[in-house]
Amino acid sequence: MQHKPLDGIRILEIGGYIALPFATSILCALGAEVVKVEKPVVGEDFRRHQNDGSPYFRQYNTGKRSLSIDLKHPEGIALVKALVPHFDVVLENLRPGKLAALGLGPDECRALRSDLVYGSVTGFGSGGPLASRPAYDTIGHAFGGLYSLFGDDARPQLAGGLSADLITGLSTATGVLAALVGRLRTGAPQHMETSIMEAVSVLATDGITQSFELGYDPSRQSRHPQAQNFCVKTATGEYLAVHLSSSQKFWRSLCTAMNRMDLTEDPRFAEYRPRESNYHELAKIVEAEFEQQSLQHWEDALSAADVPFAPVLSMTGFVEHEQVEWLELVERQQDGLALIRPPWRFAGERPDRAGTAPRVGADSRDVASEVYSAEQIDDLVQADVLFVEP
Repeated sequence: MQHKPLDGIRILEIGGYIALPFATSILCALGAEVVKVEKPVVGEDFRRHQNDGSPYFRQYNTGKRSLSIDLKHPEGIALVKALVPHFDVVLENLRPGKLAALGLGPDECRALRSDLVYGSVTGFGSGGPLASRPAYDTIGHAFGGLYSLFGDDARPQLAGGLSADLITGLSTATGVLAALVGRLRTGAPQHMETSIMEAVSVLATDGITQSFELGYDPSRQSRHPQAQNFCVKTATGEYLAVHLSSSQKFWRSLCTAMNRMDLTEDPRFAEYRPRESNYHELAKIVEAEFEQQSLQHWEDALSAADVPFAPVLSMTGFVEHEQVEWLELVERQQDGLALIRPPWRFAGERPDRAGTAPRVGADSRDVASEVYSAEQIDDLVQADVLFVEP
């Protein structure tokens, strides 16, 4: 039987888009029961008016339950308050103070359950000059310095993917896990806060260190001389990435693979510091060598010489790679959508992403029935406070 360490933990999610739902999707895969509070009829905005058909929504919400309720009505707030004592964790990613204004802030919820873990995910934190600003992934990239780090000198550029949202989700999930440990040890309630701006500091850590060492702000190519890394095209058109770091062993291994041991005697490249200073000259030599042979040749040669390297894969190439298959990182849904499993294994087994993404209101009646009678639920449905899937 698969070990899921959060089995028995119940989480009430109030929010949407990616950062928080990604966090709760991880916690859900680890065994927690996640109930998603969302708007009536259309549900949260990231369903994109496709109900459970949006691949984005499915990626971040598979396995959860949907409680569709109108929080603009006092009766909706009252239902959520009645449910809070039945949950271990309440998580929200609305603007600072918005949920508290509705009577569902950390103080109000802790009064309903004394050992509650309450988590808030914002754009910039709960205070300071930027606290009230809206924020998405792009804003996190920009404020976190990532666009300048990923761009060339004096030309920042947009990045592919949404690293800021995803690192915020991972930061949120780890914060919740730490808070649950804190509660276990002390029995006291926990209030965990994080934000996009705080989370992207993780991705900016190396760039911040570079700026100190270099004496100026780094850009996309600043680290290449230090890392001694290369992205090179082979004769058959595919690309390979090589990363030597400061290891003299791997430098000699690369020269062996290229059959260019003469470079180990060249004063420009013989040791790490000269290689760093003359990196761009070396890069041209390496690129010229790799263009002479096929991808297969280089994979064989680099493997034999024990050089750290990897093929430059596309997203499709990644999910279909044999190592990813061995790690069981990907779980395919019936239509082929690749769901990403949590990046941990327990007792050698990776938790699966059981179930499907919920339709709007699919679980409204069942969840509400934990605290309300059938007659009360019918009244809320009739009053358009609670939405139940037809």
